[in-house]
This record gives sequence, structure tokens and C-alpha cells, in this order.
Amino acid sequence: MRKTIAVLMLTTVMFAAASPARAQQPIKIPRIGYLFANFPTTSPARREAFRQGLRELGYVEGKNIVIEYRYAEGKFDRLPALAAAVTILTER
Repeated sequence: MRKTIAVLMLTTVMFAAASPARAQQPIKIPRIGYLFANFPTTSPARREAFRQGLRELGYVEGKNIVIEYRYAEGKFDRLPALAAAVTILTER
């Protein structure tokens, strides 16, 4: 009888000491703001070089990083507002 009580107490202590399972926290995916002064069609090679550089560092757009693209379309006075918008988006 004493042995049974001791085993039950030991089992209870072991279960109580074990940490409860926690729900996995969602992984926060990094976001980069890409701000360019011209049109999207102006420099696809530059944009692709940017993506390639990220891939070399282990970042793949749509997989483990998000890139927010904004273009001023030659209207340089739009750059401050676009920069502010990109900042807000990347802080999510």
C-alpha cells in the first residue's frame, strides 16, 4: 500500500513539474520596404539584383520575407509620403 501511494505521489509530482504545452507563436516574417523614384518598368534588372542578393543571404520573397514595393513614378515630391507609408507597412 505504501509503495502504491509513493508511486502515485511521484507520478503526480512529475506531471505537475512538467511544463504545460503551449501553442506555437506565429513566426513573424520580416518585411522590407522597397522605395524607388521611377516607374516599376524602369529597372527590372536592379529589382532582380536586389532579390538575388536577398536569396544569397537566405531570404526568398514570399517564403521567408515580404517586400513592399512603392514607386514615385518620377514625381519626387511623392517620395516622403511613400517612405512614410512603407515605414508603417514594415512595422506590422
